Amino acid sequence: MKKGFLAALMACMMITSLLTACGSLKKDEAKTVKLDPDNPVTLKVWHYYNGNQQATFDKLLEKFNSTVGKEQGIYVEGYGHGSVADLDKALTSSVNEEVGAEDMPDIFSTYADTAYSIQKKGKLADLSPYFTKKELSKYVDSYIKEGYLNNDKKLYLLPVAKSTEAMLLNTTDWEPFAKAMKVTTDDLKTTEGITKVAKKYYEWTDAKTPNTPNDGKAFYGRDSMSNYFVIGMKQMGQELFRVKDGKVTVNVDKNSIKRLWENYYVPYVSGYFASYGRFRSDDVKTGNIIAYTGSTSSAFYFPDKVEEDKGSHKIDYKVLEAPIMKGGKNYKVQQGAGMAVTKSDDKHEYAATVFLKWFSKKKQNLEFVCESSYLPVLKEANNMKSVDQMIKDKKIKVDDKTYDCLKNTLDNFDKTKFYTTKTFKNGYSMRKVLDYNLSDQATADKAAIDKAIKAGASRESVLKKYTSDKNFETWYQGFCSALEKAQEAKETK
Repeated sequence: MKKGFLAALMACMMITSLLTACGSLKKDEAKTVKLDPDNPVTLKVWHYYNGNQQATFDKLLEKFNSTVGKEQGIYVEGYGHGSVADLDKALTSSVNEEVGAEDMPDIFSTYADTAYSIQKKGKLADLSPYFTKKELSKYVDSYIKEGYLNNDKKLYLLPVAKSTEAMLLNTTDWEPFAKAMKVTTDDLKTTEGITKVAKKYYEWTDAKTPNTPNDGKAFYGRDSMSNYFVIGMKQMGQELFRVKDGKVTVNVDKNSIKRLWENYYVPYVSGYFASYGRFRSDDVKTGNIIAYTGSTSSAFYFPDKVEEDKGSHKIDYKVLEAPIMKGGKNYKVQQGAGMAVTKSDDKHEYAATVFLKWFSKKKQNLEFVCESSYLPVLKEANNMKSVDQMIKDKKIKVDDKTYDCLKNTLDNFDKTKFYTTKTFKNGYSMRKVLDYNLSDQATADKAAIDKAIKAGASRESVLKKYTSDKNFETWYQGFCSALEKAQEAKETK
């Protein structure tokens, strides 16, 4: 009796143990769906890649379709939509089912703010069931974390290529100035340092034409104003957008915001900073500035020569780290679109993740990165040794500026804290306030100042009025009001 009981007990324990083991295995098993190679699933991918980026992406699509895709029954078609804005507009039309809009693609490039809005309308697939924990652990932690748009442990956005910011300098026109004014690139490490150097550059160039006063040249510009606000605040120990459970609290600490105003608006209206073209690399090309902070993926567009009315001349360059607010922590922006999958059926969702896993694997990811100026997304690929090996193996001709930007970022990767705001309602609209509110004001006021000086007013007296505490207070109140209005507006995306 006892022996029978013990045997039964042991059997139960073994079964329980086996069930527990199976259960633990299932927890880290990825969902799979049987596909038919004779009747392949066709996937449409919308992206915004251009030039080398698009050529490399198309080449990788062909490779996937002829190998893994052919074996498993998946065929992927890529469709370029020109620019991020064009793609965003097409997605919005599809999501809202506007008249004449195309159907939603199976996979699409998107930033987190846009993905968040689409997910809130129930249009995004949860990718987490199709990945094991081990697979997800291979991605850079902060990159994969960005794809969890809510607190529901569901993955809606997979990183495939990332970027951050760097500073690019026209060293040909920098060197005579630096020698004459005894400044070095070390003076450009902080935001405040750039402001001081830019003032000296304006005065130095102005002095070259003593018979023509107030014609000094601008030194610097920056592409993304929203990054300036978000990262500048973070460097100063503040979080501009505090997000919890999808709800945002806006932190417009006046002292911190004033520091940002003093190091963009003030030097801009004073003529030390400038922005004329669509991007600051355009302004370097026309000789309007000699340095800018922009995306690492923009390095390819840094010009080889300056073309001015009086002639042109070749220039050399140097890649520097993006500046930090004086006394602040070394935070840099984490940016770059990921890939989202439209919610549909198991076959299409599974097929989409098969492609995305393949595309983000080390070999394919590095090939795309080396040709497109982006940063790799896997931990094992996130180093120059891997990049150099890929360049050697594939005989890839990487633009020197792109290579130097990659090297500068990856060599300093472990010393840098990468940051991006969490997603929240109206996040896209609020970032637009950051992008345009101060920069538009600075542009308008600079034009007014130039007009007043041309009419005979003294430069010093006019600047004193525009750079006063009173003027800051007026702008600050309007800035806070614009953010509040964007936050409370009905979401349009």
